[in-house]
Amino acid sequence: MKKIFTLLLSFNLTFFFCQKVELKQVTDSSQIFKGEIAGVPVTLQLHYNGIPDCNLYQHFVDGWYYYDKYQKKIPLTGLYDYGKLSLYNFGPKHQQNSKQFKEKINSPQDVEKVAEIAKTLTPKETILFGQDQTQENPIPGSFYIENKDKVQPAKLFTGNDMIYRYNNYLILPNNKKINTFDVINLYGGNELISYVSGEKGNRVLLYFDHSSNLNACGRCGASEGEKGYRALYFTKDWNYKRYEEFLTESCLENMYDTTQIKSKDGKTLQYKIRKSDSFPAHTLTVDLKNASVIKSK
Repeated sequence: MKKIFTLLLSFNLTFFFCQKVELKQVTDSSQIFKGEIAGVPVTLQLHYNGIPDCNLYQHFVDGWYYYDKYQKKIPLTGLYDYGKLSLYNFGPKHQQNSKQFKEKINSPQDVEKVAEIAKTLTPKETILFGQDQTQENPIPGSFYIENKDKVQPAKLFTGNDMIYRYNNYLILPNNKKINTFDVINLYGGNELISYVSGEKGNRVLLYFDHSSNLNACGRCGASEGEKGYRALYFTKDWNYKRYEEFLTESCLENMYDTTQIKSKDGKTLQYKIRKSDSFPAHTLTVDLKNASVIKSK
């Protein structure tokens, strides 16, 4: 009996210490949403289908929706614009009119006229979500049918209807998982460096390198991006608490010409950072093994 207990204890300790943290990068260009139209459950699947100009926050979408009871797919085409979703079903001429719809929208100015442009193509059904751009969950919307004056309420059971997403999933012990898209920002570009556990909780160190601006134009649209480290803090049970960010290079902050020094044993990195738009000159010491960053003058 003692041998069995010792074996089980050994197994449990081995299992505990073998638990590890992983990071998986998944770029999504398609989303499935649950919602309602006039109180009736519906499902929508929408796909990213290119940008009109140079702005990833404004892009075409294609897909379908169906009433959950019948599951007959009704085609949709439309536009995502900074959280606003404008979706149209053009009836028997859907494919033809969908192509014309996209050909007529080539700039941010055209995006502002999306309702007028769609109207010239006589949509049979129109579904609009998030038009007031307030952050709500569920996202409110409206459903219109051609030649009918009554507008039906609609909603999406989500707080984020963005279609194109840079997901970075942190796979944690205790069957837990978080997405940096939800808790940090939309840009992705994270790399797992190390993680540690202690009496006061757990800590994960990420290096990040991502674009400064999701748009290909505008300020920092063609820059080398934002670079640095993030320390994420968790409870002992791996519940997420908060994160700290430490920039080493940044177009948005005008932070360049950073000097990097690596220790002889390779366990620490030191960054000498010049004065930027928002920060005085300072030094960052990154402990790669212990998943920590110390900022000093």
